[in-house]
Amino acid sequence: MEKIIITGATGAIGRALISQAVQAGYEVLAVVHRSSKRIADLEQLEHCNVLRLDQEEYAQALPVMQEQGIPVEGYSMFFHLAWSASFGEGRNDLHLQAMNVRAAMDAVRMARLLGCSTFVGTGSQAEYGRVDDALRPDTQANPETGYGSGKYFAGSLTRSWAEKEGMKHIWTRILSVYGPYDRPETLISTAVSRMLRNEDTAFSPCEQIWDYLYSEDAARALLLAAKKGISGKTYVIGSGEGRPLRWYIEKIAEITGYTKEIGFGKRPYNDKQVMHLVADIRELTEDTGFVPEVSFEEGIRRVMKWQER
Repeated sequence: MEKIIITGATGAIGRALISQAVQAGYEVLAVVHRSSKRIADLEQLEHCNVLRLDQEEYAQALPVMQEQGIPVEGYSMFFHLAWSASFGEGRNDLHLQAMNVRAAMDAVRMARLLGCSTFVGTGSQAEYGRVDDALRPDTQANPETGYGSGKYFAGSLTRSWAEKEGMKHIWTRILSVYGPYDRPETLISTAVSRMLRNEDTAFSPCEQIWDYLYSEDAARALLLAAKKGISGKTYVIGSGEGRPLRWYIEKIAEITGYTKEIGFGKRPYNDKQVMHLVADIRELTEDTGFVPEVSFEEGIRRVMKWQER
């Protein structure tokens, strides 16, 4: 079986990418930080090996793999999803974000040493800052957080190094993804869990125009970009459809059977709140054939089932 490597494999996108890759016939090496509480869960998956490796160890990956009895040959694609301090106050900790950029560079080195011919990095809509139009690959980047700046520089630097080493490089800018294994603090996770229990809710006015993509679709987009994307390009990953954030919340209330009044306006908008977040996925579709398959309603039902297990 052809083998691929995924860092940050325990999150919503990482777990979906493992599943999609195995279904497509790949054997996966999941790179997980040593203190992760989800290692045992990953070890139960078929065609998935687990490498316990912190980000600061990427440059020494080969000897660690040998110590853990993991083969060091036969890998073709490297997906770098790992990133520390992606939410909360750490998003503006410039020291932490600089460490993430260094780890991304070390991930390219790790990919090269393991024989990978393709490197796929996962950036963020935060690289753009606040934009009123749909986000395209050529939309000017204007990051307003340390996190957004870190992602932007990671994309640029990993591209330069990968090209120097003769590797195909794909950078993706991912918008809002939801699904099983997502953080409990996210808007979708919180809304589903509280509405399932029929608890009081508190949201902003939710007037933003938003683009949500189910994790399984995001994973397919990454795989297609790796296989069919054009080296050196940046692809924006989302559903390509924008709706008022209020619509999503009301849809969750409908599907969960929530009977209380929805707490719109009980929280203020965040500082520098992004009010328009929609992906233009035409270039991604043209180059790779990607089209979202899971509707928001179906995605929420799957999240409900996962939370209720």
